[in-house]
Amino acid sequence: MTSTDPASHPALHHALHLERAHHDTCRAALAAMVEGAQEQVVTGEDVSASGADAEVLGFQLRSRAKEMRELPEGPLFFGRLDSATEEQTLHIGRLRISEHPAAPPLVVDWRAPVSRAFYQASARDPQGVAVRRRFGWAPGSTGDSADLTGLEDEHLAEGDDRAGSDIVLREIERPRLGPMRDIAATIQPEQDDLVRGDLRVSVCVQGAPGTGKTAVGLHRAAYLLYTHPQRIRRGGMLILGPNRTFLTYISQVLPALGETGVRQSTLQEEIARQSVTGEDGEWAARIKHDVRMSEVLRRALYARVCLGEGEGLVVPDGAYRWRVPVGELVRIVAGVRAEEPPYGVGRERVRARVVACVRAQAERREGPVPNSWVRRIERARAISAYVDAVWPRVRPEEVVAELLTNPVALAAAADGVLDADEQKAVLWNRPPRSWKSARWSAADLVLLDEVGGLIEHPEGYGHVVVDEAQDLSPMECRAIARRAAFGSLTVLGDLAQGTTPWAARTWGEQLAHLGRPDAAIVPLTTGFRVPEAVVGVANRLLGLLDVDVPASRSLRRDGELRVREAGSDDLLRAVVAAVRDALEREGSVGVIAADADVSWVRTALHAAGLDVAGPDDLGARVTLVPATLAKGLEYDHVVAVEPAAIAEAEERGMHRLYVVLTRAVSGLEVVHGRPLPF
Repeated sequence: MTSTDPASHPALHHALHLERAHHDTCRAALAAMVEGAQEQVVTGEDVSASGADAEVLGFQLRSRAKEMRELPEGPLFFGRLDSATEEQTLHIGRLRISEHPAAPPLVVDWRAPVSRAFYQASARDPQGVAVRRRFGWAPGSTGDSADLTGLEDEHLAEGDDRAGSDIVLREIERPRLGPMRDIAATIQPEQDDLVRGDLRVSVCVQGAPGTGKTAVGLHRAAYLLYTHPQRIRRGGMLILGPNRTFLTYISQVLPALGETGVRQSTLQEEIARQSVTGEDGEWAARIKHDVRMSEVLRRALYARVCLGEGEGLVVPDGAYRWRVPVGELVRIVAGVRAEEPPYGVGRERVRARVVACVRAQAERREGPVPNSWVRRIERARAISAYVDAVWPRVRPEEVVAELLTNPVALAAAADGVLDADEQKAVLWNRPPRSWKSARWSAADLVLLDEVGGLIEHPEGYGHVVVDEAQDLSPMECRAIARRAAFGSLTVLGDLAQGTTPWAARTWGEQLAHLGRPDAAIVPLTTGFRVPEAVVGVANRLLGLLDVDVPASRSLRRDGELRVREAGSDDLLRAVVAAVRDALEREGSVGVIAADADVSWVRTALHAAGLDVAGPDDLGARVTLVPATLAKGLEYDHVVAVEPAAIAEAEERGMHRLYVVLTRAVSGLEVVHGRPLPF
């Protein structure tokens, strides 16, 4: 492998000069592409086409121009491939750059098929590559050619091995300040296999801390948008994260890869039919999140359907009266009910079949009838009144509110599903006058979404990426499954990091709730972020958790683990000292404590003259994070405060502690006054 130090090799110095010149050429070409995209918008406004076609074209041109303008600044390429069979050189970057659409590209998009060799080629399988070149850029570079500071060549035909790449290691290990970075330059072969997986195939990634599962999921989203733009954009792409702090942290990854039209949200935001103003006890919340509630809600909704009775239906038609016998009406309603369509669809099927019955009578009497007659009969007051009587229109809020306020209705729907104590637990203590004045809890929103899905299936997305999926309840999984009914899923998570009361213990069960029981489960166990010393502590804790997860390993031999013991009276001083020590090193510092301890830790740090930010301030040097918000975040140095308090704060506190201890990229210092729980 060629050295990356240009000063020690004149040939490398010359190569670096040529690469900087090529980057200047790429920068000029990109500027011309951006300007050209804007000119196309102006030209498209005067296009000769139908109004609808012109509108579609205009939207596409404006979207393209907007995407080009919003591309974040940064280096335009990070790698190069030299062919072993022909005189061909390809620079690999985050998007395709060319001086003219028909001209050979100056930079090839990392997602293009030809770029795959950059990630997969090896000395054992060169895949037609003679030399793979990696470029070293100054940290935080905005794309100035002078920031290209080094390069590294792997001569695959001569047996060079990627594992020795200094540039890759430096990129993985460099300090973490600000939002999450993309990993397009450092994707490993096993990660690349997941990124480029078939759109039609759902996949579950069981990723140990630091294995890059979140980055893999985001890059897979970018790859699918590039490879299947029409299919994905027709249905849309949805990225689901556990909370807004996490989404803020990952928000810049897709724009850096040239993709800006992706919805990034939390499940709570997706199902928020009502504002959350109420709160459940833990047991009530558990029951509402239990998959058994889906059957209770289904029964409660369809209990509103009745077969009808009386003398049948009379439909006025001018001076004539059409009659539908009660027996025929019962047969129609019972037939539709047995089919169990979405509730709203069932209403219209009943209407359509009653109208068909009337139409058959009319045609026997008078011959074929015009469509205008059929539409008039469909709107007939008698038919609408009958449909409302036997298959009433209903809102999800009405169904759930009645269920949670009416013990008789709940008992009927929950018979044989929930026992008496469970039924009593989910009933509202103070029933509202109507659903409009109800104080809905977070768990109630899951119930509302379930009923909404029973009434009318949501349109859904072409692909959904679900991160931290181990924390989803069965009912939350069902909400996601409805949104991916005709698409595919990328499920990301780590069973060892499951912290909710209903967190999954096996992926098989969780995938069944997500509607993908046959999805492949792919483990990632090689860590690129967490140093070996930190992984060792995490693996010790792993044995205390009730999950079947393989131990992970780290490629990083650097990093530091320190344990600082202090008496209860000296704990504050020990925390301050640990933060001061961390500030002497390069990079971000995350101070993580049990939620109940955050206030006094903040007071102690402020009293010591240390500036401390909250978890949403991504550019801060020192961040104080409640343990419940630490998931998915990472810091160069982590100060974990009183692990025993974190472990005792909740039912799955040991899992929460596992999360906290694996947020460190370079160094972990554990400060404790009580015995360590591991």
